[in-house]
Amino acid sequence: MTIAVTTAAKTLASYLIESLAAYGVDTVFGIPGVHTVELYRSLPDSGIRHVTPRHEQGAGFMADGYARASGRVGVCFTITGPGLTNIATAMAQAYGDSVPMLVISSVNARGRMGSGAGWLHELPNQQAFAREVSAFSQTILTPEDLPVALARAFAIFASARPRPVHIEIPMDVMALDAGALAAVKPQAIPAPPMAAPEALAQAATLLGKARRPLILAGGGAIAAGSELTALAEKLSAPVVSTVNGRGLLPQDHPLNLSASPSIEAVRELMKAADCILAVGTECGPTDYDMYVTGYPKLAARFIRLDIDPEQAMRGFMPDLALIGAAQPSLAALLPLIAPAAPRDHGALPALRSRIRAELPAILQAGCAVVEEIRDTLPDLPIVGDSTQAVYGANLDYAAPAPRLYFGSATGFGTLGYALPAAIGATLATGRPALALCGDGGLQFTLPELAVARELNLPLIVLIWNNSGYREIKTSMIDMGVEPIGVDIFTPDFAALAEGFGCAVIRAEKRSDLPALLRAAVARGGPSVIEITEDVVVENA
Repeated sequence: MTIAVTTAAKTLASYLIESLAAYGVDTVFGIPGVHTVELYRSLPDSGIRHVTPRHEQGAGFMADGYARASGRVGVCFTITGPGLTNIATAMAQAYGDSVPMLVISSVNARGRMGSGAGWLHELPNQQAFAREVSAFSQTILTPEDLPVALARAFAIFASARPRPVHIEIPMDVMALDAGALAAVKPQAIPAPPMAAPEALAQAATLLGKARRPLILAGGGAIAAGSELTALAEKLSAPVVSTVNGRGLLPQDHPLNLSASPSIEAVRELMKAADCILAVGTECGPTDYDMYVTGYPKLAARFIRLDIDPEQAMRGFMPDLALIGAAQPSLAALLPLIAPAAPRDHGALPALRSRIRAELPAILQAGCAVVEEIRDTLPDLPIVGDSTQAVYGANLDYAAPAPRLYFGSATGFGTLGYALPAAIGATLATGRPALALCGDGGLQFTLPELAVARELNLPLIVLIWNNSGYREIKTSMIDMGVEPIGVDIFTPDFAALAEGFGCAVIRAEKRSDLPALLRAAVARGGPSVIEITEDVVVENA
């Protein structure tokens, strides 16, 4: 393939790099390809760090973890065709969990894209494909299109439900002269919206009359932890947090109930409430009906605060909808609430014990492992894949602060997320992070260990090894299906990790974990700790 050499003083690709830096982007995840070479021309002098994953799906998961750990936008570069189809799974996970992600892809030149002639990497309609997993997808056909597309994207990230945005640039357009464009500067980004004052006043009245108020909090409240805590204390109302809302209240706060609304004991609390305020939670089935037994039955007046008006009408139908971002809306609601007389919450400790007892033994053991990690390294982000320890923690785990526990086992529910997402979290914060993986899920993205070694990241990979897809095997048996396809070959993870240049440790019993975790952090660089499920359960 012949690649044209540009003579423009400032190409549109260079303008893009300057624009990203102006919007505060400091890291881009991408695998260079012949269709994206022009994007890299001015990258070395931009101050933006480039990280090369080993697969485009890994790039998307890294950007996702970067965004969740920091609250900043995760940015990816990817090539035409297979680069975009590879990253689509990560975009879908971010779409389901409302994660801000900007995916910049190339596309075939104008006149070639979608031609059906068989150009390299050609898709029939790349934009239509990307549109299914993004807030919007736009093709840049002229230099003037780019600053508008970026402004739209960052407006969504800042002041709407944050989901991936896809911008594709034809190869010939990347090299166009952008000298006539206005100087690079971020456009006026809208502030997060506040719920209407009239609606807030109605909510204050309903909450003020409640005798048994309850708050449900999700990932949409991630930036409003202090306001949510203050409101809970004013109302003397317990707070039930979904998976993406863990850590919004301090871990040991007496009103904190970090357990899933799918658990029967939590559902009883919801049923007993006379007024419920749901903040930033989509009220989706993977949080509220994990066992597919039907949504909880509520007798309460139901108030929903959500930035997305359409989402506010899904799940539980509200008696009152407050449309706005959590932080400014709760800040405006607080002065309208009169402090309630202290309520008797003496039953909450017993309720917490009931919640744990309701879980199967394997999930109780998983909760204990995650709590062991938290208690040993309380500032460590724990990034979960779909594995038993994560399933348990999703049902009953109190994170010490926001952004310190997240994963992919709800919403879209992809495998292979934890390792690359933990790499993104480490790059975002500059601190160690832990990827909690099953042996099956880890094999989806195992090559990303090379990135951790290449960058010498202080990353811990904890492998929960049950030698295959045991959860699916158990489900097959329970449904009377002969297990097939689940007893997969389990590689020697120690040998593989050593091949990637990582320190390798095997935990013989669960009580080994604290010392092993502390040693891994002290050592620096990436470490892999393997523990078998049978050992965890036997030592529970």
